[in-house]
Parts: sequence; structure tokens; C-alpha cells
Amino acid sequence: MKAQETFSANVNLKTEPTDKIDFNESDISVVFNKKLNTRNQLTNTSEYSKLNINYDFDHYSELENLDRFNQFHNKTDYSFQAWDKTKVEFSLTPMFSFQQNLDWSDFTLLGSFEINQQLNSNTNITIGAARSTAFGNPKFIPLVAVNYILSEKSTISIGFPDSKISYSNNIRNKFNLTNSFNGSFYNLDQKSNAYYNASRMSLSQMTSAFEYERNVDGNWFLNFKAGYDFNKKYKLTDSEDHTLYNFNTGNGYILGIGIKYKQ
Repeated sequence: MKAQETFSANVNLKTEPTDKIDFNESDISVVFNKKLNTRNQLTNTSEYSKLNINYDFDHYSELENLDRFNQFHNKTDYSFQAWDKTKVEFSLTPMFSFQQNLDWSDFTLLGSFEINQQLNSNTNITIGAARSTAFGNPKFIPLVAVNYILSEKSTISIGFPDSKISYSNNIRNKFNLTNSFNGSFYNLDQKSNAYYNASRMSLSQMTSAFEYERNVDGNWFLNFKAGYDFNKKYKLTDSEDHTLYNFNTGNGYILGIGIKYKQ
């Protein structure tokens, strides 16, 4: 178990069809985790993702070039056990979100600050704030969660922007029910009339999903995800998040599969 806390690599594929637009995303990430001492821990996550969008061109023929987007971020988390029952956590996430051509104008800095307080042996609460893309373009949002250990096999976390119920019936299987507010944005290469003079595209939704992770052999894990996106928004905006064009995609089912290696 200790060895599996040091390094992991993940590859994931996700698809989501809506009435007139299909979203297909692939990502790869590498995670390094280092426990500095009994009170300090450092985690670094590097991730690259690619989003492909397929349109019904009977409705969106003038936007056919808005079909490929890229994102790279490197998140560093630092946690410090300030007191016996109080943990403080910081994160910084330099990120590049772009259409095809990368330059320094595509750089964004995200981050968060959280305090985790242990109330008793089964319950702790988390409060904090973050600069996040949970609603598309970067915004400051609150972070809050109540975490409870139901039993040796199950836990529950209720909060914003993420909630989760986890259950494991043995050492190989893990089941999650999740609900999260999530989103992303991408800077556009061209600011032309074809794109309504927009400088960004923005995606946001609330996702409810069922996830199953299986330890198939030693260090290898498979992950399956099925769910639904509510209140999905896909729009073109300016840099101040003013909507210039709304695709009105409607909601959609999501299906994902991934593979993970830990050592």
C-alpha cells in the first residue's frame, strides 16, 4: 500500500453525445506523491487533455473549425498538519488552455486554500476557497465539504463543488457515486466574425456519475464511468465572460473508460 502512494499514471477516454453536438475527450496524467515527514506532504500532477467536438453541420456549418482544443496543467498540492486535528492544504495550478496554437496569452494560474478540521474519529469538515474553472471561465469559488466514515468499507463526502459516496466490497473493487460542478475554457486562435469576435470557448455542467474501479493485476487498474450532465453550457465568450454565442446543446449522457498504473 505504501508503494502505491508514490507514483501513478492514468489514461482516460470520455464521450458525450448531445442532440446536435458530440464531445470526445482524452487525457493522460502523471502523479507523484512525496511524504516529506510526519506533518508535510507534497503531490504533483501533470495532465494533458485533448477535446474533439463533432457538430451537426446542418446547424453549425459556419463554426466547423471549432473542433479541436488542448489543455495542459501542472498542479502542485502541499498539505501541512498544523495541529493534531487540523490540516492546511494549498495548491497552485499553472495552466495553458488553447485551440491549436500555443502562446503565453493562453497561460492561466489557478489555485486553492483549504482547512480540514477533524471533529471526531469518523467526521471532518473542509472549508476554503479556490480560483477554479468549475463554471467555465476562471472564477473565485468557495470550497466546503463534510466527510464521514460510514463503515470500514464506505465513506461519504457532501459539499461544493464535489460530493461523493464510496464503497469497497474487497481490496480489488471500488464503487463511487459522484456529483460535481465542473468546467473548462479554451482561448481561441482566431478572433474573426466567424466566431462572433469571441476570444474564448467555455464549457460547464453539473455531472452525476457512477464509477467503478477494478484492480485487475498487481499495479494495474481499470476505471469505468457512466453518468449524465445537467445544465450543460457550451458558449463563446469574451475575456470578461460575456456570452457572445450560446450553442444551447442540451444535456447529455457521458461514458468513460480509463487505465491506471500505480507503483
